[in-house]
Amino acid sequence: MTTTDVLTWTDYANAAQSSLDHYFAVPGIQFLENSHPHDTGDTATFNYWWLAHVIDARIDAWQRTGDERWHRAAVAAVENIVERNGGSLFNDYFDDMLWFALALERLHRASGEKRWLDDALAIWDHVVEFGWNDAQGESLAWRKQQLEYKNTPANGPLIILSLRLERALPQGTRDFRDYAVTAMAWLEDRLVGDDGFVEDGINREGDGRIDTQWRFTYNQGLYVGAAVELLKTSGDRVYRERATRTALTAISALSDGAVFRDEGDGGDEGLFKGIYYRYLGELLPLLPVDGLERARLERFVVDGTDALVAHAWREGTIYPGNDWSKPWTGPIPYSTMLSAIMATELRARIEDARA
Repeated sequence: MTTTDVLTWTDYANAAQSSLDHYFAVPGIQFLENSHPHDTGDTATFNYWWLAHVIDARIDAWQRTGDERWHRAAVAAVENIVERNGGSLFNDYFDDMLWFALALERLHRASGEKRWLDDALAIWDHVVEFGWNDAQGESLAWRKQQLEYKNTPANGPLIILSLRLERALPQGTRDFRDYAVTAMAWLEDRLVGDDGFVEDGINREGDGRIDTQWRFTYNQGLYVGAAVELLKTSGDRVYRERATRTALTAISALSDGAVFRDEGDGGDEGLFKGIYYRYLGELLPLLPVDGLERARLERFVVDGTDALVAHAWREGTIYPGNDWSKPWTGPIPYSTMLSAIMATELRARIEDARA
């Protein structure tokens, strides 16, 4: 592509996908350097949960284009996680494992390969066996070393995965829904406010306190995704209303009206807005086409991705910061690139639906 080309959002989504490889891919087991330039920031940590989202991002490209190279890229990311994790699917963090399982279940749906579903089921079983307990109310812990600390990043993915697994297996095969419904009730009772804003967690320091200082986009996205799955399962439109309320509240509380504010530079934070966009993309097709709420939510995606490419376009690639309202020239983690991929893939789907 040159500067004289008239670019479509398919072009921008392709560029975002390719930019992950352009800026971060390296040979060998490292697979993706954690930051660019490669000699900046953390160069050694194995970011299990970032790689789980790489799988999801590659499936986005595969489903949009039909190009098998993206299928191969998704499988390569799966294999890299398992190899770097000593041949095991499991680690100490229940949210990490659930992100991986969600990507595996989606890879199963996209490919039809049963092995990915089997692995997702194995993770679900492991997570529930070791993390589900009644501390702070019946729900899922965050990690094995803190079984009394409960949060949205663990319970949100459990709800989504449970209901997707229920649909993936013959009816009545397993009891997934009770866990999903119980976790959702706990989440709404403990961490969802009257305006739909979703807090991060409770009892992190053993004092029963809610971490209201951690106001993150991915918690909003996870609740939206959980409500969407319950809507699909139950048909109860109250879940659509709750998902929409939270999606709109996130924009009011965490953005300037067009882009989300920078949520932090620890690395993980770069992925948070991408998770919001992913699950917003699950909600949008379920809203009335001519409704004001859908129009406002789609406008947010349009304005944010317009700002992204306006400030991050760099000679045929996309190089985003964590604040899309301005250019960024410093180092970035590949988590930040993943959010850009998720948003541009959503924008491409929106534009295709309008065509």
